[in-house]
Amino acid sequence: MKKLIFIIAVMLLPQLVRAQGTVSYSMPQTVLVFSVEAQKETFYAGPYARYAQKYLGVSAELYDKVSFTVTSVKLFPAVEADQSVRYTYVLNAQSQPLFLQLTSQGLVSGPAGSYTPDKGWKYPVGKGGTGFSGKGIPANLTERTNTLYEADNRTVHQRVVVEKSTEDKAKEIADKIFEIRENKYKILVGDTDATYSGEAMKATIDALNKLEQDYLTLFTGVSEYSSQSASFEVIPTAKNNQTYVAFRLSDEEGLVPADNVSGKPYFVQLTVENVAPAPPVDSKNKPVQVVNYRIPAVCGVRLTDGISTLLQTRVPVYQLGIVAAYPVYKTK
Repeated sequence: MKKLIFIIAVMLLPQLVRAQGTVSYSMPQTVLVFSVEAQKETFYAGPYARYAQKYLGVSAELYDKVSFTVTSVKLFPAVEADQSVRYTYVLNAQSQPLFLQLTSQGLVSGPAGSYTPDKGWKYPVGKGGTGFSGKGIPANLTERTNTLYEADNRTVHQRVVVEKSTEDKAKEIADKIFEIRENKYKILVGDTDATYSGEAMKATIDALNKLEQDYLTLFTGVSEYSSQSASFEVIPTAKNNQTYVAFRLSDEEGLVPADNVSGKPYFVQLTVENVAPAPPVDSKNKPVQVVNYRIPAVCGVRLTDGISTLLQTRVPVYQLGIVAAYPVYKTK
């Protein structure tokens, strides 16, 4: 980037020498770009969650829910032109080379090599909620025998097909879970007709563990995870120590901008370090003119969720520093 700026400056030099006019330029300013990643958890309550305590002795969430958690935050200080602060400079044969040299070194146009990450929103297209596929859920129908009547020492029965209640199906699954656990115990202690050892025992236990877990999720529920990423910009403005809302985390939408008040705020706190004043221009040897440039202030940057610190570092911020003057003297 630095070479590119210098090449452009050299290419423009002959034209500027001939033009010898007045140019306008801006001061650099620092933009704090936060690249944030969050994890989305979509929880599906088990169809038999309300019976988990009764039949298994465990508590379970009764309702579906969606939640987001910030998993990664990176800070990229980017530099751009501050269009609110502009100066003019009169080009002449004596001062043009110096002006272009300052530009190539970044004192006016901003330092070369400043990194600006992709600022686009990235919401990966998910497959949608799957919930429970029906695996392990008992059949919905069962047979029952009813007594129609009893007479003359005879009992007349009727077999009918009825729909199982939710609790009946929950108890059936709970019985299967306890049966699996009993079978695992018998295999481990050798109380079975078959003999298990080595890899055979491990494979059998792993299969039973998976089957047990599949049944347990019908009570405890299942979660699906996906990722979300976005970039947010903060442009510091005040000279003193300050706090900004960098972004927010919504329970419904995840990562949202700072002005979306539906989300939980994440704060960026800046602590500005003092910048020594620039030496004054020599009044005895009066310059033809001056080139103004910015000396950045080093700032402590701390990102928090109001309780915990997610990121802490130090960054030079141009607009919180001072403006100095580079004198241009006549050449003899």
